[in-house]
Amino acid sequence: MRVLGVDPGLTRCGVGVVEGVAGRPLTMLGVGVVRTPADADLGHRLVAVEQGIEQWLDEHRPEFVAVERVFSQHNVRTVMGTAQASAVAMLCAARRGIPVALHTPSEVKAAVTGSGRADKAQVGAMVTRLLRLDAPPKPADAADALALAICHIWRAPAQNRLQQAVALQAAQAPHARKGRTA
Repeated sequence: MRVLGVDPGLTRCGVGVVEGVAGRPLTMLGVGVVRTPADADLGHRLVAVEQGIEQWLDEHRPEFVAVERVFSQHNVRTVMGTAQASAVAMLCAARRGIPVALHTPSEVKAAVTGSGRADKAQVGAMVTRLLRLDAPPKPADAADALALAICHIWRAPAQNRLQQAVALQAAQAPHARKGRTA
């Protein structure tokens, strides 16, 4: 499974590609940051994020895109920028028919470090260890993008089985109701 992890942001949008399957060693295929100038017009910044993500999709051809789920913060402006960059990542993937998964920060931290309250340094250290890197990716947005991809690789099999079970249950529900009388 090849996953592009996206840690959304307008100034720094972390991107990282990891390949592998749960239970086996994972391989980092690329990591970086799409940057936009803070003083640029919002529309131009969003286009720059889109172009950067499109380049990553072209180069690495992921099967899935894992994006950090936007969560409430005290700074509404930061939340808005994060949500906008997140939407751009989802749009780029959807345009290509690539499935998108959203993972919360605490879910990613728990998957990678064992604790949903881990700090940035702990996430960076575990990403370094799990991917057998010489040093933690910099900046932290890049390490977070890799952590998102790792989280998805490890959690996707269980999530897929759950979705299949729900779909099967929904498909069987109309048949079960036919035998009932009102």
